[in-house]
Amino acid sequence: MERTPDTPAPDLRGKIALVAGATRGAGRAIAVQLGAAGATVYVTGRTTRERRSEYNRSETIEETAELVTEAGGTGIAVPTDHLVPEQVRALAERVDTEQGRLDVLVNDVWGGERLFEFDKKVWEHDLDAGLRLMRLGVDTHAISSHFLLPLLVRRPGGLVVEMTDGTAAYNGSHYRNSYFYDLVKNSVLRMGFVLAHELEPYGGTAVTLTPGWMRSEMMLETLGVTEDNWRDALTEVPHFCISESPSYVGRAVAALAGDARVGRWNGQSVSSGQLAQEYGFTDLDGSRPDCWRYLVEVQEAGKPADASGYR
Repeated sequence: MERTPDTPAPDLRGKIALVAGATRGAGRAIAVQLGAAGATVYVTGRTTRERRSEYNRSETIEETAELVTEAGGTGIAVPTDHLVPEQVRALAERVDTEQGRLDVLVNDVWGGERLFEFDKKVWEHDLDAGLRLMRLGVDTHAISSHFLLPLLVRRPGGLVVEMTDGTAAYNGSHYRNSYFYDLVKNSVLRMGFVLAHELEPYGGTAVTLTPGWMRSEMMLETLGVTEDNWRDALTEVPHFCISESPSYVGRAVAALAGDARVGRWNGQSVSSGQLAQEYGFTDLDGSRPDCWRYLVEVQEAGKPADASGYR
């Protein structure tokens, strides 16, 4: 594995960010990396120390806020169900009252891992689960943008990051797991494109970002490993060698937020690996995984698992 030096973290002191869907996974890591760069980060989600979401997992937004603060920023947890407009309106009003603006909005709400069914045709897939998936993965992003973007366009330089799975190039030629999953992830790609047009007159930027094969809490549990020994999973899932920690995409968002020329990315679909090459950050192990190129050139080409040259 080739190790490469990290570039210095961006300086986001004085920046106000909000990560919608920051309880775990990419959302939590993005919030922490923004905090590590000095930002004030509002973190939202449905799971708190007093109430769990339908996931019934232990991670909470309070923990995420504490991690943001420990990393060097200011973490503020605000329990929010982004499917409930009144709650998102109240969230926007709170940010307005406390900060008067918003510099970075990350739309990362998802919540669908237990809802989609791999390779099930639309007539075979559970309909209620599919429709719930679309509400969680599409409606939440639209509701969040509706109420929060008025804060972001108050001054030039605002950044919106729409989180999805897959680049526009990859998803444009690949069937993504199921009818409902495919619709959700490609809808978010289009959201970033549309928001780019709507934000441009205000000096704002919208980017759609995808991680690669991410070692989220749920993925690690599924494979029976931890972040410390994740390579033990390669005996059962060899192509997991290209996987990346959630911090990698978190560093990608921080790099975008700290780029004075971020407008050059407006409307584009990018990946954590692509941005690592551009900005020079690395994953926690010093590598720069390029998952989407690996998937096409190695895994889908039927070659043996080997991440050499791809991380």
